[in-house]
Amino acid sequence: MSRKIKLIWDFRGPASAKTAEHHEIHLKEYIKIEQLPLEITGFKTYGEMHAIAFMVVEEEDMISVRDALKPHRGEVYSE
Repeated sequence: MSRKIKLIWDFRGPASAKTAEHHEIHLKEYIKIEQLPLEITGFKTYGEMHAIAFMVVEEEDMISVRDALKPHRGEVYSE
């Protein structure tokens, strides 16, 4: 079974939560357009000045998605 990779975009500043929330909308659009097999996305806030948006992809799709969307970092996803 293939591993799943969580691609993460970091946002900082007073508008970080809204920016991350909005970024998730674009990630969902990308998944639909590219017909990716997973539909796991989300956003999370860490205080008032840091938030992330993320999407989970299959390991074999990671390189193409990474090159197209330029996430800030990634990690192995565990449910």
